[in-house]
Parts: sequence; structure tokens; C-alpha cells
Amino acid sequence: MKKRITLFILVFFIICSGLFAQMTFSGILDSTLSLQAGAGSSPEFSHGLEEYANIRFQSKLRDRGTFFGAVNFFAIAGDPAANIKQIAEFYALTDPGLNPTSFVSGQNYIAGIELERLYFRLNGEIVSVDGGLFRLPFGFSQVWGPSDFLNPKNPLKPDARPRGILGASVYAYPVDSLKILGFFATPRNPFSREGDGRLAGICVDQHYWDSASLQFLYSYEMPQSEPHLGFTVPKLSSNKGIHRAGISVKADVEISIVMDALYTYNHEAKTKWDGLSFSTGLDYSFFGGDLIVLAEYLYNGSSSSTALGFGGSFSNEHYLYTGLTWRFNDFANMSFALISCFDDISFTPLIILNHDIFQGATLTVSAQVPLDRDLFSGDGNRGELGPLPPGSPFGYYFNCSIKLRLRF
Repeated sequence: MKKRITLFILVFFIICSGLFAQMTFSGILDSTLSLQAGAGSSPEFSHGLEEYANIRFQSKLRDRGTFFGAVNFFAIAGDPAANIKQIAEFYALTDPGLNPTSFVSGQNYIAGIELERLYFRLNGEIVSVDGGLFRLPFGFSQVWGPSDFLNPKNPLKPDARPRGILGASVYAYPVDSLKILGFFATPRNPFSREGDGRLAGICVDQHYWDSASLQFLYSYEMPQSEPHLGFTVPKLSSNKGIHRAGISVKADVEISIVMDALYTYNHEAKTKWDGLSFSTGLDYSFFGGDLIVLAEYLYNGSSSSTALGFGGSFSNEHYLYTGLTWRFNDFANMSFALISCFDDISFTPLIILNHDIFQGATLTVSAQVPLDRDLFSGDGNRGELGPLPPGSPFGYYFNCSIKLRLRF
């Protein structure tokens, strides 16, 4: 309770101080209705309501710096609230040192606040510095994001907001086409007093003309000793440290081509090819940009950055994302995507319809329909992308959401 009060006071102080510091504010407000047909132990039919706001603010620090912040607010009821309750109960049983789902419950909803960004940026002619809670993205992949190991993407959750890291980064621009980034992040175990598990690295971006970019990435995660206060990070730590090295390439010619690869080496686990996460894809537009086609393949090593239990979300090896977007006019478009897993023959189609009602207001309808062999034949061959993934008692046959987004 004290933590929630402290966070509320911090947010209130930041917002009030903006009145005197000439802060600028922007944000989004999402009102979402979700509908789901459950599989396994999930309810046969469920629905839920969510009110979510992301408020961003910033202020100049004289002529050489900027302060940034962002806060998330949510109030939910129904199926999403039940899912959060299950997650909270799971962590209470398995890891009492961590509670990632702090919320306040009411008569007909639960609500929470999350600090999303809080950092400063000091700008120089050649060198810039970021420090605090901020986002560190890596790689050019549009779908899978192997190089983005601090927060890998998941195409099944296209609306998920990337989490930040608590640390610092230094940007150097020796020439206009070259950027050198050095970065540092605090340990994954937030209760670590010795600082074991700290992460540091370097990233180099080279741009060629206006049509090609090349990125090299290396990071080292320092050895992790025994966990403190019951907090554990299974499979993400090592007594001998973890090395990560990657390369990402993007070329915009007639077709936009991207390649992204990251190798994770854990000496303690004797990592071999299973430490590699590799994606490659292309996209092309037709009819003057009204139709956009995108395809991206992923090889997911079992202990790589995109693997389940190692920071990612996937347990098989071979995946393919294929999608197309059709723009009806300046105010409406529809996207269709198919996420495929070749190892267990399972698929998840996604359909998204966007319509701008007026300036600053967008209505979005999205649906997912998981498919696998067991759904059609009942032979027990359940797939990872199917209605009921192997090893999980919960799943769904159909998931739909209707969202109204207001920008301010």
C-alpha cells in the first residue's frame, strides 16, 4: 500500500511541477471491449472492459537538455482483471519477492498506475547522454526483433507497449552517417545489492546513402550470484556471465529487405546453435502504396533472445509472419496477417480494421482465431499457436477486441 501511495505522490508532484516548468503533455486514451471464446479451463465465453491511458510529458532543461516522463493508468473489469489476478496469485506462490501486478480493487473494477518512462537527455554537438528509465531498442526487424533482447517483440500482442530499462546510454556521432552507442543497465534482479547481473554493451549504426543501414551490437551481462529476497530470473542469469553479439541490416531498394540476428552465449549452459535467433524478411507496396505486403521468417534457438524462458515468447524453431495491409482511403485501412509455426503445424490469423472517426479518434476492431491439427481432427496434436497450447490449461478459440483510441 505504501508503494502505491509513494508512486501516486510522485506522479502528482511531476504533473503539478509541470505547471511551473512549462511542460508539454500528450497521450492516448483507449476504451476497449474484449470478447473471448475460451478453450480448456478458460470460461466458455467471457468479456471484459478496459480503460487505459498513457500520458507523456516533457520539459526543456535550458538549451542543452530535455526531461521526459510517461505514466500508464488503467481500470479494468471482467476477463482481463481475472487474468491479472491469476498472474498475481502465480507470482505470490512461486516468487514472493516480486509482485509485477500491483493494483487497487474496487466494487466493479481494479485499477493501477505504472511509471513507464522517467529520464533526461543532454544534447551536445557530438555526444548525447540519456539517463533514467527509458527505452533502448535494437535491430531493424519489424516483426520478431531478435536483436531487441531487452524487450523482444511478440506479433500476437501488437499493442503491447515496450518496457524501459533503468540505466544510462551515451551516443556519439563522429560523422553524420555513423552513430556509436554505449549503454549500461541495472541487474534484472532489482533487489541485488552487489550489482551482480549488470549489463553493459556497445552498438554501432552505419548508414549508407538513404537506402541502407548496418548495425553491430555486443553486450555482456555480468555473472549472477544467488538470488535475494526470493527473487529469481530463471534461465536469464549465469554464474559465468552472458555474451550477446548481433548484426542487423536494412536495405530499401525496389523492395525493402531486413536481416536481424543475435547470438547469445552462456558458457555455463555450453550454448551452441541453440543460442541463435535469426530473422529475415521483406516488404513491398503496390498501387501507389495502397497495398503493403510484409513477410518475415524467424529461426528461434531454444536458448536465444526470442525463446520462451530466456526473455522471449516462443518454444519452437521455425516461424513465418505474412501480412498485407490495404488502405481504403486516408481514413480507413484493413490488415490481415498469418503467424505460422512449421514445427507443430499451427497458425494464428489476425485481422485488424482501423477507421479514423475524426482527427484524433480511431476505432479499431481486431480478431485472432488460433488453429492447429487437433482443432480439425481431434488427434491430440496441439500446436503452440493453436487454441490450447501444449502444457497450458488455458486457451481460446476466438479473441476479439473493439477499441476507441483518443489522442491528445
